[in-house]
Parts: sequence; C-alpha cells; structure tokens
Amino acid sequence: MDFSDTPEGFRSGFVSFVGRPNTGKSTLTNALVGEKIAIMADQPETTRHPIRGIVNTEGAQMIVVDTPGIHRPRTLLGERLNEVVKETFTDVDVVGLTVPADEKIGPGDRFILQQVRDTAPTMPIVGILTKLDKVPKDVVGERLVELHELLGPNSEVVPVSATEQVQLDVLTEVLVSQLPEGPRFYPEDHVTDEDIETRISELIREAALSGLRDELPHSVAVQIDEMYPDPDAPAGHQGREDQEPARMMIYAVLYLERPGQKDIIVGRDGRRLQSIIQRSRKQIIALLGRNVYLDLRVKILKNWQSNPKHLGRLGF
Repeated sequence: MDFSDTPEGFRSGFVSFVGRPNTGKSTLTNALVGEKIAIMADQPETTRHPIRGIVNTEGAQMIVVDTPGIHRPRTLLGERLNEVVKETFTDVDVVGLTVPADEKIGPGDRFILQQVRDTAPTMPIVGILTKLDKVPKDVVGERLVELHELLGPNSEVVPVSATEQVQLDVLTEVLVSQLPEGPRFYPEDHVTDEDIETRISELIREAALSGLRDELPHSVAVQIDEMYPDPDAPAGHQGREDQEPARMMIYAVLYLERPGQKDIIVGRDGRRLQSIIQRSRKQIIALLGRNVYLDLRVKILKNWQSNPKHLGRLGF
C-alpha cells in the first residue's frame, strides 16, 4: 500500500484500553469506531483477545485496542489473558485506563496502573471515566478527583458515556494529541483488522452468553468449523462482478466444559439453543450483508480453560 500521500502533520498510532472487567472498554471501542466490532455482555471477562478498531479523523488514524480485563486469574486461560494484556502495553503508543463512574476506585485499578507503569514506564496514560450516564453529577465529580489522585495532578482525564455518545469527540482529540506523526496503517474504509470468522464466532458467543449466570459464561467457547458460499443458492448482489451466492453456509461448534452445562445451553426441547442460533444469525446476516444458514452444535471439551492442549486448539 502506498502511504506517500499522507498529509504533513498526520498522526497515527495505537491506543490500548485497559481496566478491570466490565468497565465499558468494549462499548467504548464500538462507539468510537462507529460500528460493532467487540461483543458485549453483562458478565465480566467477556473479551478474550485484543480487538483492534480503526478510528479515522481528518488529521489522524487511531487504532484502539480493546483488551481483556485484568483480573486475579482462576484458570490457565485467565493467566494467559492477563499476559496478553501486558504484552499489548509494549506495542502501543498510549494507554487509556478505564474506570467506571458507578464504582469507587479500588485496589484493582491501582494494581492495573502499576502493571502498566512497571511494563512501560514512559507510556502516556489517559484516564477515562466511563458510564457517565449511570450516576449524578456530584458522584462524577468525586470520581474525577479520585482518578486525578490515582494518575497524578497533571494527568489528562476525560469523562465519557459511550452509550449516550457524550464527550467521545473530546476523548478522541485527547488521545490523538498523544500519538506520534506517521502514515495511515489501514485503508480509510476499514473498521477492524479482525478476520471475518473470528467476528462471527464472537457474535455466536455473545448470543450464547445472554442470560447466563455464575461460572457458565466462562466455560463457553465458539469455533467456526466450515464457512462457504452455498453453491445451490442463486447469485445475489446484482451489479457486482463477483456475483456471490446469496447465502453463506456456516457450521460452528459451541464448546462447554461439563455435560450439565450442555443441558442449560440447549434448554428444554432445544429452545434455548434455537434462540441462540436465531439471535446470532440475525447479527451475522447484518455483518455479511447476505442470508446465512447457521448450523450450531454443542460439544463438551472437559475443563478446557485449564488444559494447555485444549487452549491451544481454541486459539489461546
């Protein structure tokens, strides 16, 4: 790709959002990108790998990296996710520390900040107070004071609400100001570098997580077995040279750790599994812009979160 037409003074670089689980990192990533690229769920530890979203402005290209929440690991998977996050600290230009307005700053936030400073001592850190819409203004003021005290008096701190689209332009401006001058890394029409199979497997996992409680969400993993255009479907996308078939065939596997979990996921008479297929299929159709046949099977991969061989098989 030819980057010779990059305007003078153009800025580009990577910003990593870090924070405890459920601090709104994925919601913020989607809001800044303007499209859903990271799945969201009520459970902590939903994000399992760094997701890069591309934000283009008139004078900059900012790649935001949504990372798994740093937490005290209970499994080998948890340990590996923490290591993945630490590795991203050395590969980015700015860190955005996300702290939710509806929770007091605590030991977890201080621990994460220390991890960043130990790994990348000179890294610029911007404080991001998320979930602004969840609390009254006086509480926002208290949290901003706490965040300034945590980061230091001269630190940049920006309060935002991703769901209400509040102060996202201000946050973008602050983060871009910390980026070095450089060329675009991606074409302007790209929103992520995630491959399509990963995005689809994540949409299925998001649908499966809906309504689950306790430990079961952590036991859910999804893998695409096969994906190909339906050779028997009529051609769609009239006017396009490729004339791709109008339907995509997708065969996926949803992995769990124990047989009892399968009963919960499948539900009575298979109704819950059908609901998962319907919800995820709707989102996949929107992503691909064509009809989709989704075959989703449920399999047991015993204690995969703590088995190195199984983790490797699932890409961790």
